[in-house]
Amino acid sequence: MSLLTGALTMGCILALMALGVFLTFRIFGFADLATDSVLTLGAATAAVLLTRGVPPVPATLAATGAGMLAGCVTGALHTRLKINNLLSGILVMTGLYSVNLRIMGGSNVPLSQTATMIDMATAVARRLTGVETVRISVWEIPAGDLAVLVGAFLPACLIGLALRAFFRTDFGVALRASGDNAQSALAQGVSAPDMLLISLMLSGGLSALAGALMAQYQGFADVQMGVGTLVLGLASVIIGQALVRTRSLGIAIAGVVMGSVLFRLLVSIALRWGLNPNDLKLITALFVLATLVAPDVAARFGKRGARRA
Repeated sequence: MSLLTGALTMGCILALMALGVFLTFRIFGFADLATDSVLTLGAATAAVLLTRGVPPVPATLAATGAGMLAGCVTGALHTRLKINNLLSGILVMTGLYSVNLRIMGGSNVPLSQTATMIDMATAVARRLTGVETVRISVWEIPAGDLAVLVGAFLPACLIGLALRAFFRTDFGVALRASGDNAQSALAQGVSAPDMLLISLMLSGGLSALAGALMAQYQGFADVQMGVGTLVLGLASVIIGQALVRTRSLGIAIAGVVMGSVLFRLLVSIALRWGLNPNDLKLITALFVLATLVAPDVAARFGKRGARRA
């Protein structure tokens, strides 16, 4: 049961990063390659502040601000200096690697002796319930693990609801319109580059927030911990689209969260069944490729079947 709760918790944490990828990839078609390093930036910033005595909540908020700044740099390179979107992400990703090493003062920062938001959630659970374990059906789950799962699930839900409300505002509609048709939005007085810049800032903040929570959950921050997270985010968005199959933006946001949780659950099951961890990235890439290709293949076979009929 600990494997299940751990997978669900990590899936909820990474759902924040997936929502950031949703902002840039689904709306603007912008695959921000800097996401990997921005997540590590959030983890590094939060970890260093925590080890220096800063309370967990301000440290996490500071990490989120650092991610927004990194997203702003990516957006400025693309929209102001007219650098290709992929190259902009690569430049920021490369530069942040050294920045993260500078922040941490090394390749790893342990948090085993530092109070984190995970400790806060565990303490709250023990204070409210007064028990060490909670029985659900035939399983006994430590109350602390359940509290951490709830504590990871709530931010994902709240941010998802906030995004849904944001997209219903005039500003949110303008942002979506600039992603759908930049020329038409410009005719209405909406600057598509400015909207993309804001979207990248929000995406960077969400990715850094996910990194800060991940570092506190895992008990350390590592310079390599963000490698491959963009692929995970894209996989979550694609799986979410396959799950909900709707154009409703609110349901699509919920699908992203479900896709992130499902993806982490599938990875955990595969590892439990004996998958070599060294093959995890390759399996992830193949899985994302299959998810991208499957809808087109199914549509082609459907058209052929209709013609024969």
